[in-house]
Amino acid sequence: MIVDCAIYRDGKRTEGPDDLSDALAQCRAEGDAFVWIGLYEPTEREFDLVTEEFGLHPLAVEDALKAHQRPKLEMYEDSLFMVLKPVAYEPESDAVSSGEVMVFLGDSFVVTVRHGEESPLAAVRRRLEADPEMLRHGPTAVLYSIADATVDHYLEVATELGTDLEELEAEVFSPQLGGSRNTASRIYAFKRQVQEFRRATVPLAAPLTRLSGSGLATAAVPFVNVDAQPFFRDVNDHLMRVNESVEGLDRLVSDILSAHLAQMSVRQNDDMRKISAWAAMAAVPTMIAGIYGMNFDHMPELHWVWSYPAVVGIMVVLEVLLYRQFKRRGWL
Repeated sequence: MIVDCAIYRDGKRTEGPDDLSDALAQCRAEGDAFVWIGLYEPTEREFDLVTEEFGLHPLAVEDALKAHQRPKLEMYEDSLFMVLKPVAYEPESDAVSSGEVMVFLGDSFVVTVRHGEESPLAAVRRRLEADPEMLRHGPTAVLYSIADATVDHYLEVATELGTDLEELEAEVFSPQLGGSRNTASRIYAFKRQVQEFRRATVPLAAPLTRLSGSGLATAAVPFVNVDAQPFFRDVNDHLMRVNESVEGLDRLVSDILSAHLAQMSVRQNDDMRKISAWAAMAAVPTMIAGIYGMNFDHMPELHWVWSYPAVVGIMVVLEVLLYRQFKRRGWL
């Protein structure tokens, strides 16, 4: 459904258009105006009117309707299509969730399509409407503001994940908590959150590099003001910081998982050594008792007065010697 629709003239909002084609033609004729339409999870029928009036490419429309897209930038004859994945961090569940924002940019129009609850669009629109100087730059300002708000929130989520990872690391290396049974599952769950975050941030690097004119992407992007390249370059720099943080988080959580598994292996080896030591100590009196329990006729020791205390004494001495030996080797 359409959640917001307005014409912006000279950086100021005016009433929404009754007829999209007339509004678009008027904006193009004026030169300093553009239409911005915001949609939330539209159906195919709801999107047909927008597609027809703005001449959106059918492949881009299909992506916008189905969602589940990677961040990307595609250029068509009459419009520019960009996909971003805003993310949100939920402190209660320590989970990262993502949505999708599709932006159609063309001559004097912007169409934004939102899927999921995680979206900066409402805040971006309010901020731009409070800054007419920025809004005068037209659709390019809208695209830049959406990208900037999305990446800035990435930085906040990366910080939250870093804090969670520090707590998880402290738990793993804590003598009291390091051996808890659910630690490995918590580490693996955290790694899944990092992967979810990576799916939003890493693919966005190529589109922002293209918009910023960095690297091999020196040609101007259609429908985007070339003067905005330094601003997109700044957003791209922030994204590079985020991606470096994500790579660091991924490597560190893998190292923590390996360390935890190594700890568990060492602990299991210690337990096995202790069990083996106690079993060896139990085997000695069992063996002696087994020999003297055979009740053969020709066992002179059975008829000695001091046989019982002598055998018990030997058992005690052997047990003490074995205990001291295992204790010295660290098995007990």
